[in-house]
Amino acid sequence: MPPSTPTATPADPEIVTDARSLKPRIPWDGYALAAAGAILFSAKGILIKLAYAENVDTETLLALRMGLALPVYVAIGALALARSGRPAALDARTAAAALAVGLLGYWFASYTDFLGLAYISAPFERLILFTYPLFTVLLGAAFFRQPFRPGALAAFGLSYAGLALVFLKDMEAEGLEATRAGALLVLASALAFALYQLFAKGLIARLGPKLFTCLAMLAAAAGALVQFLIVRDLSALGGLSPRAWALAAALALFATVLPSFLLSAALHRISAQANAAIGTVSPIATLALAVLFLGERATPMDLAGAALVLAGVGWFTLSDRRR
Repeated sequence: MPPSTPTATPADPEIVTDARSLKPRIPWDGYALAAAGAILFSAKGILIKLAYAENVDTETLLALRMGLALPVYVAIGALALARSGRPAALDARTAAAALAVGLLGYWFASYTDFLGLAYISAPFERLILFTYPLFTVLLGAAFFRQPFRPGALAAFGLSYAGLALVFLKDMEAEGLEATRAGALLVLASALAFALYQLFAKGLIARLGPKLFTCLAMLAAAAGALVQFLIVRDLSALGGLSPRAWALAAALALFATVLPSFLLSAALHRISAQANAAIGTVSPIATLALAVLFLGERATPMDLAGAALVLAGVGWFTLSDRRR
């Protein structure tokens, strides 16, 4: 009898090794996860604006966000390791890469985004931040040998035309000169987040979405807490209002923990470009939340822009499926 062939056990149940998974299929679950994560992330700007109104500074708010989220990531990471054991791919080099990617995507990108929101409105922030899908496509083609399809740029162009239409009145009201610093900060955040998506996909395939997310967020939390201890005093926490604490808790759970796992799960199922394109629904969600919670008014121009954005997302999703 010939010796049996050893089989590899996946490090995480969400890592698919069945050959049948290679058959073409519509990854509706990946699209749904990406959309849900984008909508939850869209609440971030609204919560930050509300927290700033409670006199919370940028470094303190970021430290509260990451510090309150940290126990959840530790618990989920410990449970994942206890259930499946340490994956063979989790060596020192891979762990260091996951930590570095976490610092890039969830600390540096978050910090520059938080700083930018101190200067510009939440809808305008979304317009600038969602240049990251274009960065994802261009950087992926230039440095990661990913296919470049002109049709994808056409779909992005349609979405960006809608975004420009939605936020045109905000740009005119704020003034580009007054918001130059904020715009550059958020643009840096968009570039960092595009690189995060490209670097993260391979690590997620090796470690699984839950373990990777926990490692990445542990690094980001450490970066935010160390930064706070360097530039602020612990006594600043004592002067925060109960509403500020509640907003920070909501920012940690609903705009950090939940969407970070949804994003990683989506990247495990669909391409970084597809995830980036679907994420363009986030500015529309931000607009709706700004109307509900910040007292802003939606106009016919806003609705027309939303229609263009969704049309661009649909176009890209179909082209990604055919590829």
